[in-house]
Amino acid sequence: MNPAIQGLLTIAIGVGGCLSYFYFSNQILDKVVFPAKGPNAGKNINRANLVRPWLFLLPALLALGLYLAYPVIETIRLSLTSRETLSDGTTVYNFVGLANYVQLSGDPKFWEALVNNMFWLIVVPAMSTAFGLLAAQLTDRIAWGNIAKSLIFMPMAISFVGAAVIWKLVYDARPPGTEQIGVLNAIYVWFTGNDPQQWLTTPFWNSFLLMIVLIWIQTGFAMVILSAALRGIPEETIEAAIVDGANPFQIFFKIKMPQIAGTIVVVWTTITLVVLKVFDIVFAMTNGQWGTQVLANYMFNQLFVARDWGVGSASAMIIMLLVTPILYWNVRNARKEMR
Repeated sequence: MNPAIQGLLTIAIGVGGCLSYFYFSNQILDKVVFPAKGPNAGKNINRANLVRPWLFLLPALLALGLYLAYPVIETIRLSLTSRETLSDGTTVYNFVGLANYVQLSGDPKFWEALVNNMFWLIVVPAMSTAFGLLAAQLTDRIAWGNIAKSLIFMPMAISFVGAAVIWKLVYDARPPGTEQIGVLNAIYVWFTGNDPQQWLTTPFWNSFLLMIVLIWIQTGFAMVILSAALRGIPEETIEAAIVDGANPFQIFFKIKMPQIAGTIVVVWTTITLVVLKVFDIVFAMTNGQWGTQVLANYMFNQLFVARDWGVGSASAMIIMLLVTPILYWNVRNARKEMR
């Protein structure tokens, strides 16, 4: 069958199934379980109204349980077991307690990945938020600001792998004496006359070159959110500051920044979550070689290259533990704002 037809059938079956579920479940609720007739009609209507929200939530709860809760529980189980293949080809899982975590703590590559993730957490959210805030402020002050915003936001439409391929070409190095197609080496050779550099194999600095890719992508996201926050600042406060003799820098740092501080923190934490899970860029550009390993790439290598499901699952749990406090903080702040 043609893939396009398969896609349309999948959409039709999915939408039809959802509509059928909602329709027939409500019909059964109102006419069979709690019929709105007889001496208990009033009570039945109230009971049906109490149950009805759960009918709408049930598909989402089942999906969350299947695609979120179950993988977490299974990952915890695998992180406490050791996978063994017997002579007859069957696979068994032996409970080993925290042995996988002990093995993880003794692996230098794990600590390299953890340290690199810390560097990513310090640099990428800060630079993305700063550049996004700068772009949001400056583009609102020029006539062609909307065009500039579109260009800055454009990398958000590119997948992480696509962005990695683009920037890998930017860092590309050809042999000395040949024409350099990598932009960075072309500029470097032109101005210095030295041989081209293998930028992605240069220890320490190569991690920052990888970070530039994610900063390039996330700056557009930060700009859009912060631009909306800046436009939401009451004009009266800015006009009052101008009347009092405040200069543009004072207006920005003392009037605007305090009023959008909450939005800045939300953008910062959102990008932080992206950084903790960063995988595609590192995998596509260096695969964690030359000192660029990060936790998600380390987990992938343990699970699907080394086939060590215990240590791989343990590293996945470490990532989840690092992400959980930030998620909790975001949810808590969102609830406060709703109240």
